[in-house]
Amino acid sequence: MSLLIAFAFVVILGALVLAGVFMIRGGDGESKSGRMMRALSVRIGVSVALFVCILVAWRLGWIHPSGIPLGR
Repeated sequence: MSLLIAFAFVVILGALVLAGVFMIRGGDGESKSGRMMRALSVRIGVSVALFVCILVAWRLGWIHPSGIPLGR
């Protein structure tokens, strides 16, 4: 599960970097904007999928919260 989460974070960061590269680099407006929006859409899709996977894994008992106990 931790490998899946790490891979998803790498994909999210990669899509964010690609969107930044497409925004900064020149080119005609339509293709630049389209590629940037596609990269940002991939980032949002992977982020939502990661969030859903974490919620499902928590609900199935595969992962457990390990925060500071209440009352301390």
